[in-house]
Amino acid sequence: MRRPDTTDATLELAPAEPRRGASSELVLDRYRLDRRLGAGGFGVVWRAHDVKLERDVAVKVIPRGAGEREGSRVAREALAAARLNHPGIVSLFEMGSDEHDVYLVSELVRGATLEELSREGAVSDRDVARIGAALCESLEHAHAHGVIHRDVKPANVMVSAEPAAGAGFAKLTDFGIAHLGTDDTLTATGDVVGTLAYMAPEQAEGRRVTGACDVYSLALTLYEAWTGVNPVRAEGPAATARRLGRPLPPLRSRRRDLPPELSAEIDAALDPVPEERPTLRELRRELERAAPDLEEEGGLVEPATLERFGLMTRRARPYPFSSERRPAPSPLVLRVVSRLLAGAAAGGLVLAAVERLGPEEPFGGAVAPAAVAVTAALLVALLPRVGWLAAGLALVGWLASPDADRPGTAAVVAAAVVVCPLLLPRAGLLWSVPVAAPLLGALALGPAFVAIAGLASTAWQRAGLAVAGFAWLLAGEALAGESLLFGVADGTAKPAAFEGSLRTALADVYEPLFSSAVPLVAVAWALLAVALPFMVRPRSLALMAAGAAVWAVGLALAHAGAADLLAGAARLNEARGAIAGAMLAAVVAAAGVGSGLPFRTDARGTDPRMVR
Repeated sequence: MRRPDTTDATLELAPAEPRRGASSELVLDRYRLDRRLGAGGFGVVWRAHDVKLERDVAVKVIPRGAGEREGSRVAREALAAARLNHPGIVSLFEMGSDEHDVYLVSELVRGATLEELSREGAVSDRDVARIGAALCESLEHAHAHGVIHRDVKPANVMVSAEPAAGAGFAKLTDFGIAHLGTDDTLTATGDVVGTLAYMAPEQAEGRRVTGACDVYSLALTLYEAWTGVNPVRAEGPAATARRLGRPLPPLRSRRRDLPPELSAEIDAALDPVPEERPTLRELRRELERAAPDLEEEGGLVEPATLERFGLMTRRARPYPFSSERRPAPSPLVLRVVSRLLAGAAAGGLVLAAVERLGPEEPFGGAVAPAAVAVTAALLVALLPRVGWLAAGLALVGWLASPDADRPGTAAVVAAAVVVCPLLLPRAGLLWSVPVAAPLLGALALGPAFVAIAGLASTAWQRAGLAVAGFAWLLAGEALAGESLLFGVADGTAKPAAFEGSLRTALADVYEPLFSSAVPLVAVAWALLAVALPFMVRPRSLALMAAGAAVWAVGLALAHAGAADLLAGAARLNEARGAIAGAMLAAVVAAAGVGSGLPFRTDARGTDPRMVR
């Protein structure tokens, strides 16, 4: 039995002769080698130009006399590629040789490897699922044609510059050690080849190779992309080999926020027994089902990420209507500014609540409200979720305490404090944004908040932000005793009547609200926020403006319909600011989408290196 390839590093060959670097000399009479891209597998890969067809290609150069093993890999890769024709597999155009080298000419994939992207934190949870689904489809095609890859790993997955390219979004490369079915004279019995840290147990033992080997390696690749850890890899080859065949830690032990069904499917694909693993079709179905519910922040939707890794295309500019590609703001700068804004908003909320909702002399005059607000702002800026919850719960506790003696007010404020973590659990930087809803309502522009919510990056965040904003608007109406949209529900007590009594707050604020149809307006807000990016697209200025106008008309009509539904159940007969708010919403939607800078947070709502 041959020893397995025990490293993840590619075979680094000596540099090509100087005559091959960016000279006018052609290889195979048609390819001009322009720039060395790196060492790949068993040769040096160059970016080249095909002068006959006037296209860029990738040329792998393998020196003659490199060895019998390398020659076998060249032949195997060529034979495997000849059988395959799929957008998710890098196409081989030609194999040739001269007195110096052997050449494999393939399509040039403009992009980066999954290994590079994962190392830099440039793929989101949703990106990983989409990449996995695309690779499942590619491997299904290969298996159907008798080809088993045997070396699926992040370094052999190219992510292209076209995130909307379907199966071609991620391309599988390097079939140099593929197992070829039927008359495969290149694959000997007991031949153990591949990368040890991604190898299926039966493959490492030299047993019969089946498509289940690729299922295992793919699942391990996705596991690592989601967690940042390969559970098989140890400090050295011997320690890694000892882990092969052992049950691996469940995916949810490292990522409890991922859907249970998805985690279970990945765990099943990592079963040491090949027959117990799901098929590629089953794995692909689960990845496609889970993808829409996964976070996409910080990944390939970010213009800065696309630009940094060379994935930016002419149609994917940070500024859609700019004739030039302008530099995107630094991610570090964006994080710092986002945290400062979140802290400032939280501090302002605490200051307003202490001064307006508590007694005339808060804290008995021992502590200045401004100092409390600054403390809250710093906490939220440093630890967005923990700080926000601590500040909110402290405010509720103080309002309910004998010092403030506002238990009824505390009950109303508590609802507003809790709704954001419940609806936006991993987006702590957005938890103070809903305050804009009552502020806009005070200006008779309340419906405009739906456009703000519609700029969030995922459907769940858009819906959650819209519902949270509506909840804050209702709380603002109850606490201020003023009509901000439709007014309080019929039978709601005035602030002075419930602020000192928890029972009165529950009976005369919550009960009238939930016994009416007012909460249904929150559903309309959520649906409109989710629909915004589908209707307002930055394809052209005219189309974007038209989409924003149509969406705004729908927003105004929704409030008109809600007014009929709430007739007699709310204070006002029509939504306050329905028309003006919808007009402002159209401007906000068009400006936000056109700028290419919607709300973004990472998968945990904070800097991944500062999670608490």
